[in-house]
Amino acid sequence: MDNSSTDFLFLLSGLNDTRTNKQTYFAFIFLLYLLTLFINLTLITIIFLDKMLHEPMYFFICNMCVNGIYGASGFYPKLLADLLSDFHVISYTGCMTQIFVIYSYMFCEFTNLTVMAYDRYVAICKPLEYHSIITPQRVGRLILLIWLSSLLETAVGTALTIRLPLCGYNIDKLYCSNWAVVKLACTDTTLNNLYGYILMLYHVSQAGFIVISYIYIIRASLTSKAGQAKFMQTCLPHLITLINFTVSTIFDVLYARYGNSHRLQALRNILAVEFLVVPPLLNPIIYGMKLTLIRSRLLKIFHHKVNAVN
Repeated sequence: MDNSSTDFLFLLSGLNDTRTNKQTYFAFIFLLYLLTLFINLTLITIIFLDKMLHEPMYFFICNMCVNGIYGASGFYPKLLADLLSDFHVISYTGCMTQIFVIYSYMFCEFTNLTVMAYDRYVAICKPLEYHSIITPQRVGRLILLIWLSSLLETAVGTALTIRLPLCGYNIDKLYCSNWAVVKLACTDTTLNNLYGYILMLYHVSQAGFIVISYIYIIRASLTSKAGQAKFMQTCLPHLITLINFTVSTIFDVLYARYGNSHRLQALRNILAVEFLVVPPLLNPIIYGMKLTLIRSRLLKIFHHKVNAVN
């Protein structure tokens, strides 16, 4: 099948079980998307406007919020359009673009969490050296590295997928997935599988780095009450975010590779989109509620608005 043709379309069959109550689903998902954008944009704005928040940790949180908007915008608009349509199709170019956005979001999220673990390790284990190690220039270079490495990883994977001739068009998900497209290939996909395993090994090594960092962080935090308080305030949100994103990503990878496409479509949909829906929505809420400076700034804005109305 000639997948280079501009007329080539993929059929997204993940919405087959939602033929009724489409308007209700649309309204709920649209509000969820707007809420995700609003919460992330609010946190980004607060961090940039408040000079007290111009610290490395908050810039990494800001980068996470930017990535959350990026990932959500690669998923929600197409899903909303499909809910208004009787035909759930996507062009070949649109599918490859969605794959690129979603996978680069995923890689960026995990790499950003790895860098944040390093930042917390230096802050708690080497507090006197923190500002000499995590300088503004290094923060900028780390954020640039996060994006460049994530985009490069995705570009290589997408290029390996584009080269494959396809013998099918049905994708049993709500969105375009790299593994779902590779399964439709008419030729040998060993190179794609090998690259996938290399990426998995790379990100498992990142997870190993995070685990080792937290072993040192917890050990250092137990030596004093001040260290324990700092751990609970700045590291606990990071751990919650990390665990949520890692578990949801593992579910998606396992279902993409080994899931039965003929059973439990609704459950598969939930597991497949959890890493695209929950982290972008909950991450800014977790950090906004847990970090004192952000919370106090939010409360100040809220009280100012209430007083202005009264």
